[in-house]
Amino acid sequence: MIEATGLTKHYGRTVAVDDLSFSAQPGRVTGFLGPNGAGKSTTMRMILGLDAPTRGKVTVNGQDYRSLKQPLRVVGALLDAKWVHPNRSARAHLQWLARSNRLPDRRVDEVLDMVGLTQVAKRRAGGFSLGMSQRLGIAGTLLGDPKVLLFDEPVNGLDPEGILWIRQFMHRLADEGRTVFVSSHLLSEMAQTAQDLVVIGRGKLISQTSTAQFIKDATEDTVRVRSPQLDRLRELLDGRARIAEAAASDGALVVHGVEASFIGELAASNGITLHELSPQLGSLEEAFMQLTKESVEYHAAE
Repeated sequence: MIEATGLTKHYGRTVAVDDLSFSAQPGRVTGFLGPNGAGKSTTMRMILGLDAPTRGKVTVNGQDYRSLKQPLRVVGALLDAKWVHPNRSARAHLQWLARSNRLPDRRVDEVLDMVGLTQVAKRRAGGFSLGMSQRLGIAGTLLGDPKVLLFDEPVNGLDPEGILWIRQFMHRLADEGRTVFVSSHLLSEMAQTAQDLVVIGRGKLISQTSTAQFIKDATEDTVRVRSPQLDRLRELLDGRARIAEAAASDGALVVHGVEASFIGELAASNGITLHELSPQLGSLEEAFMQLTKESVEYHAAE
Protein backbone atom coordinates (compact mmCIF):
# COMPACT_ATOMS: atom_id res chain seq x y z
CA MET A 1 0.00 0.00 0.00
CA ILE A 2 1.10 3.56 -0.73
CA GLU A 3 -0.33 6.29 1.47
CA ALA A 4 0.33 10.02 1.18
CA THR A 5 -0.92 12.48 3.80
CA GLY A 6 -0.70 16.25 3.29
CA LEU A 7 2.25 15.76 0.97
CA THR A 8 3.75 19.14 0.03
CA LYS A 9 6.90 20.10 -1.85
CA HIS A 10 8.27 23.61 -2.44
CA TYR A 11 11.17 24.51 -4.70
CA GLY A 12 11.85 28.07 -3.61
CA ARG A 13 8.61 29.93 -4.33
CA THR A 14 7.33 27.21 -6.63
CA VAL A 15 4.79 24.82 -5.12
CA ALA A 16 5.23 21.52 -6.98
CA VAL A 17 2.94 19.43 -4.75
CA ASP A 18 0.30 21.05 -2.56
CA ASP A 19 -1.24 19.23 0.45
CA LEU A 20 -1.73 16.02 -1.53
CA SER A 21 -3.37 13.02 0.13
CA PHE A 22 -4.18 9.73 -1.58
CA SER A 23 -3.71 5.98 -1.27
CA ALA A 24 -3.00 3.09 -3.65
CA GLN A 25 -4.42 -0.23 -2.50
CA PRO A 26 -3.03 -3.78 -2.71
CA GLY A 27 -4.54 -5.99 -5.38
CA ARG A 28 -5.29 -3.04 -7.66
CA VAL A 29 -3.62 -1.23 -10.55
CA THR A 30 -3.82 2.47 -9.71
CA GLY A 31 -3.25 4.98 -12.51
CA PHE A 32 -1.55 8.26 -11.59
CA LEU A 33 -2.66 10.95 -14.04
CA GLY A 34 -2.26 14.68 -14.50
CA PRO A 35 -1.24 17.28 -17.09
CA ASN A 36 2.42 18.18 -17.60
CA GLY A 37 3.66 20.08 -14.58
CA ALA A 38 0.99 18.62 -12.31
CA GLY A 39 3.56 17.25 -9.83
CA LYS A 40 3.46 13.55 -10.73
CA SER A 41 7.23 13.08 -11.05
CA THR A 42 7.90 15.03 -7.85
CA THR A 43 5.33 12.90 -6.01
CA MET A 44 6.89 9.66 -7.23
CA ARG A 45 10.35 10.89 -6.25
CA MET A 46 9.07 11.64 -2.73
CA ILE A 47 7.53 8.16 -2.49
CA LEU A 48 10.99 6.75 -3.25
CA GLY A 49 12.86 9.06 -0.91
CA LEU A 50 14.66 10.84 -3.77
CA ASP A 51 13.13 14.16 -2.69
CA ALA A 52 12.20 15.11 0.88
CA PRO A 53 8.72 16.59 1.44
CA THR A 54 8.50 20.15 2.67
CA ARG A 55 5.51 19.02 4.73
CA GLY A 56 3.44 15.89 5.07
CA LYS A 57 4.53 12.31 4.61
CA VAL A 58 4.25 9.30 2.33
CA THR A 59 4.70 5.67 3.34
CA VAL A 60 5.12 2.37 1.52
CA ASN A 61 3.50 -0.51 3.42
CA GLY A 62 3.53 1.74 6.48
CA GLN A 63 7.24 2.60 6.26
CA ASP A 64 9.19 5.62 5.08
CA TYR A 65 11.22 4.49 2.04
CA ARG A 66 14.38 6.06 3.45
CA SER A 67 14.19 3.79 6.50
CA LEU A 68 14.29 0.59 4.43
CA LYS A 69 17.51 -1.42 4.71
CA GLN A 70 16.92 -3.48 1.55
CA PRO A 71 14.38 -1.41 -0.39
CA LEU A 72 14.14 -3.71 -3.43
CA ARG A 73 12.51 -6.33 -1.21
CA VAL A 74 9.68 -3.89 -0.40
CA VAL A 75 9.21 -1.69 -3.46
CA GLY A 76 10.33 -1.89 -7.09
CA ALA A 77 10.35 1.25 -9.21
CA LEU A 78 10.95 2.19 -12.84
CA LEU A 79 11.25 5.96 -13.28
CA ASP A 80 13.81 6.15 -16.10
CA ALA A 81 14.34 3.20 -18.43
CA LYS A 82 17.70 4.55 -19.60
CA TRP A 83 19.12 4.73 -16.08
CA VAL A 84 21.74 2.07 -16.62
CA HIS A 85 25.48 2.12 -17.37
CA PRO A 86 25.66 1.75 -21.16
CA ASN A 87 28.71 -0.54 -21.08
CA ARG A 88 27.19 -3.05 -18.66
CA SER A 89 25.36 -6.08 -19.94
CA ALA A 90 21.74 -6.56 -18.95
CA ARG A 91 22.76 -9.39 -16.63
CA ALA A 92 25.62 -7.41 -15.06
CA HIS A 93 23.30 -4.46 -14.41
CA LEU A 94 20.78 -6.67 -12.63
CA GLN A 95 23.52 -8.52 -10.71
CA TRP A 96 24.78 -5.18 -9.39
CA LEU A 97 21.26 -4.27 -8.22
CA ALA A 98 20.72 -7.71 -6.70
CA ARG A 99 23.97 -7.71 -4.73
CA SER A 100 23.31 -4.20 -3.40
CA ASN A 101 20.19 -5.64 -1.74
CA ARG A 102 21.67 -9.04 -0.83
CA LEU A 103 19.56 -10.89 -3.38
CA PRO A 104 20.80 -14.17 -4.93
CA ASP A 105 22.20 -14.17 -8.49
CA ARG A 106 19.70 -16.85 -9.53
CA ARG A 107 16.98 -14.21 -9.17
CA VAL A 108 18.62 -12.26 -12.00
CA ASP A 109 18.03 -15.07 -14.50
CA GLU A 110 14.46 -15.51 -13.23
CA VAL A 111 13.49 -11.89 -13.90
CA LEU A 112 15.31 -11.82 -17.25
CA ASP A 113 13.14 -14.73 -18.29
CA MET A 114 9.98 -13.02 -16.99
CA VAL A 115 10.51 -10.00 -19.24
CA GLY A 116 11.77 -11.91 -22.28
CA LEU A 117 15.42 -10.74 -22.26
CA THR A 118 17.19 -14.05 -21.62
CA GLN A 119 18.61 -14.23 -25.17
CA VAL A 120 20.13 -10.74 -24.95
CA ALA A 121 21.29 -10.94 -21.32
CA LYS A 122 24.97 -10.59 -22.32
CA ARG A 123 24.47 -7.62 -24.64
CA ARG A 124 25.50 -4.11 -23.61
CA ALA A 125 22.50 -2.21 -22.27
CA GLY A 126 23.67 0.90 -24.13
CA GLY A 127 22.75 -0.80 -27.39
CA PHE A 128 19.20 -1.62 -26.32
CA SER A 129 16.20 -0.05 -27.99
CA LEU A 130 13.86 1.96 -25.74
CA GLY A 131 11.46 -0.97 -25.63
CA MET A 132 14.21 -3.37 -24.54
CA SER A 133 15.37 -0.83 -21.95
CA GLN A 134 11.83 -0.69 -20.58
CA ARG A 135 11.84 -4.47 -20.19
CA LEU A 136 15.21 -4.33 -18.44
CA GLY A 137 13.89 -1.64 -16.09
CA ILE A 138 10.83 -3.77 -15.31
CA ALA A 139 13.13 -6.72 -14.59
CA GLY A 140 14.93 -4.53 -12.05
CA THR A 141 11.68 -3.69 -10.27
CA LEU A 142 10.93 -7.40 -9.83
CA LEU A 143 14.30 -8.47 -8.41
CA GLY A 144 13.30 -8.37 -4.74
CA ASP A 145 9.81 -9.81 -5.34
CA PRO A 146 8.34 -6.63 -3.80
CA LYS A 147 4.74 -6.08 -2.75
CA VAL A 148 4.68 -2.52 -4.11
CA LEU A 149 5.61 -1.52 -7.68
CA LEU A 150 5.87 1.95 -9.24
CA PHE A 151 6.10 2.56 -12.98
CA ASP A 152 6.51 5.88 -14.80
CA GLU A 153 5.48 5.66 -18.49
CA PRO A 154 6.18 1.90 -18.67
CA VAL A 155 4.90 1.40 -22.24
CA ASN A 156 7.14 4.03 -23.85
CA GLY A 157 8.91 2.49 -26.82
CA LEU A 158 6.99 -0.78 -26.72
CA ASP A 159 5.34 -2.19 -29.84
CA PRO A 160 1.65 -3.31 -29.70
CA GLU A 161 2.64 -6.80 -28.56
CA GLY A 162 4.80 -5.30 -25.82
CA ILE A 163 2.02 -2.93 -24.70
CA LEU A 164 -0.41 -5.84 -24.41
CA TRP A 165 2.22 -7.81 -22.49
CA ILE A 166 2.83 -5.06 -19.91
CA ARG A 167 -0.93 -4.51 -19.46
CA GLN A 168 -1.52 -8.20 -18.76
CA PHE A 169 1.63 -8.34 -16.63
CA MET A 170 0.44 -5.50 -14.39
CA HIS A 171 -2.94 -7.13 -13.97
CA ARG A 172 -1.20 -10.36 -13.01
CA LEU A 173 0.94 -8.54 -10.43
CA ALA A 174 -2.17 -6.95 -8.92
CA ASP A 175 -3.97 -10.30 -8.90
CA GLU A 176 -1.11 -11.59 -6.74
CA GLY A 177 -2.06 -8.97 -4.13
CA ARG A 178 0.61 -6.39 -4.99
CA THR A 179 0.12 -2.63 -5.11
CA VAL A 180 0.77 -1.42 -8.69
CA PHE A 181 1.07 2.38 -9.15
CA VAL A 182 1.43 3.57 -12.76
CA SER A 183 1.92 7.05 -14.19
CA SER A 184 1.21 7.50 -17.90
CA HIS A 185 0.06 10.02 -20.48
CA LEU A 186 -1.31 7.27 -22.73
CA LEU A 187 -4.93 7.54 -21.62
CA SER A 188 -6.33 4.93 -23.99
CA GLU A 189 -3.98 2.40 -22.41
CA MET A 190 -4.69 3.57 -18.87
CA ALA A 191 -8.40 3.04 -19.51
CA GLN A 192 -7.65 -0.66 -20.08
CA THR A 193 -4.97 -1.04 -17.42
CA ALA A 194 -5.92 0.97 -14.34
CA GLN A 195 -8.78 -0.10 -12.07
CA ASP A 196 -8.43 3.00 -9.87
CA LEU A 197 -7.22 6.52 -10.60
CA VAL A 198 -5.46 9.27 -8.69
CA VAL A 199 -5.72 12.46 -10.77
CA ILE A 200 -3.85 15.63 -9.84
CA GLY A 201 -3.46 19.12 -11.29
CA ARG A 202 -1.14 21.94 -10.20
CA GLY A 203 0.01 19.73 -7.35
CA LYS A 204 -3.46 19.24 -5.87
CA LEU A 205 -5.75 16.21 -5.84
CA ILE A 206 -8.54 16.45 -8.41
CA SER A 207 -10.03 12.99 -8.02
CA GLN A 208 -9.42 9.60 -6.46
CA THR A 209 -11.92 6.98 -7.54
CA SER A 210 -12.36 3.93 -9.73
CA THR A 211 -11.68 4.40 -13.43
CA ALA A 212 -15.30 3.59 -14.30
CA GLN A 213 -16.66 6.12 -11.80
CA PHE A 214 -14.23 8.80 -12.95
CA ILE A 215 -15.47 8.46 -16.52
CA LYS A 216 -19.12 8.33 -15.45
CA ASP A 217 -18.84 11.47 -13.30
CA ALA A 218 -17.20 13.59 -16.01
CA THR A 219 -18.87 12.47 -19.24
CA GLU A 220 -22.34 11.85 -20.60
CA ASP A 221 -23.31 8.62 -22.31
CA THR A 222 -25.15 9.00 -25.62
CA VAL A 223 -26.90 6.73 -28.11
CA ARG A 224 -26.20 6.67 -31.84
CA VAL A 225 -29.25 5.89 -33.99
CA ARG A 226 -29.70 5.26 -37.73
CA SER A 227 -33.09 4.64 -39.33
CA PRO A 228 -34.87 5.25 -42.65
CA GLN A 229 -37.58 6.96 -40.51
CA LEU A 230 -35.41 9.36 -38.53
CA ASP A 231 -37.82 12.29 -38.91
CA ARG A 232 -40.61 10.29 -37.25
CA LEU A 233 -38.25 9.11 -34.48
CA ARG A 234 -37.09 12.67 -33.93
CA GLU A 235 -40.68 13.79 -33.42
CA LEU A 236 -41.31 11.04 -30.86
CA LEU A 237 -38.13 11.93 -28.95
CA ASP A 238 -38.84 15.66 -28.97
CA GLY A 239 -39.13 16.88 -25.40
CA ARG A 240 -37.81 13.60 -23.95
CA ALA A 241 -34.18 13.84 -25.05
CA ARG A 242 -31.61 16.15 -26.57
CA ILE A 243 -30.75 15.29 -30.16
CA ALA A 244 -27.77 16.22 -32.30
CA GLU A 245 -26.64 15.23 -35.75
CA ALA A 246 -23.66 12.87 -35.80
CA ALA A 247 -20.41 14.17 -37.22
CA ALA A 248 -20.48 11.42 -39.84
CA SER A 249 -22.36 12.00 -43.09
CA ASP A 250 -24.59 8.93 -42.74
CA GLY A 251 -27.53 10.82 -41.28
CA ALA A 252 -27.28 9.29 -37.82
CA LEU A 253 -28.66 10.96 -34.73
CA VAL A 254 -26.81 11.26 -31.44
CA VAL A 255 -29.33 11.18 -28.62
CA HIS A 256 -28.59 12.52 -25.13
CA GLY A 257 -30.49 11.89 -21.93
CA VAL A 258 -32.19 8.55 -22.56
CA GLU A 259 -30.98 4.95 -22.68
CA ALA A 260 -30.76 2.78 -25.79
CA SER A 261 -33.46 0.46 -24.42
CA PHE A 262 -35.93 3.35 -24.24
CA ILE A 263 -35.27 4.33 -27.85
CA GLY A 264 -35.57 0.71 -29.00
CA GLU A 265 -38.90 0.21 -27.24
CA LEU A 266 -40.20 3.55 -28.54
CA ALA A 267 -39.24 2.65 -32.10
CA ALA A 268 -40.78 -0.83 -31.86
CA SER A 269 -44.09 0.42 -30.47
CA ASN A 270 -44.38 2.89 -33.35
CA GLY A 271 -43.32 0.55 -36.15
CA ILE A 272 -40.03 2.32 -36.81
CA THR A 273 -37.18 0.32 -38.36
CA LEU A 274 -33.76 0.79 -36.81
CA HIS A 275 -30.53 0.15 -38.71
CA GLU A 276 -28.31 1.05 -35.75
CA LEU A 277 -28.87 1.52 -32.04
CA SER A 278 -25.52 1.74 -30.27
CA PRO A 279 -24.71 3.21 -26.84
CA GLN A 280 -21.69 5.52 -26.95
CA LEU A 281 -19.86 5.46 -23.64
CA GLY A 282 -17.72 8.32 -22.44
CA SER A 283 -13.94 7.84 -22.66
CA LEU A 284 -11.18 8.35 -20.12
CA GLU A 285 -9.67 10.95 -22.46
CA GLU A 286 -12.91 12.98 -22.46
CA ALA A 287 -13.22 12.73 -18.69
CA PHE A 288 -9.57 13.67 -18.15
CA MET A 289 -9.79 16.70 -20.44
CA GLN A 290 -13.00 17.83 -18.76
CA LEU A 291 -11.72 17.62 -15.19
CA THR A 292 -8.18 18.90 -15.75
CA LYS A 293 -8.85 21.74 -18.19
CA GLU A 294 -8.28 24.36 -15.47
CA SER A 295 -5.00 22.74 -14.48
CA VAL A 296 -3.24 22.73 -17.85
CA GLU A 297 -0.10 24.85 -17.61
CA TYR A 298 0.17 25.89 -21.27
CA HIS A 299 -2.82 26.25 -23.60
CA ALA A 300 -2.32 26.19 -27.37
CA ALA A 301 -4.40 28.52 -29.51
CA GLU A 302 -7.60 26.98 -30.87
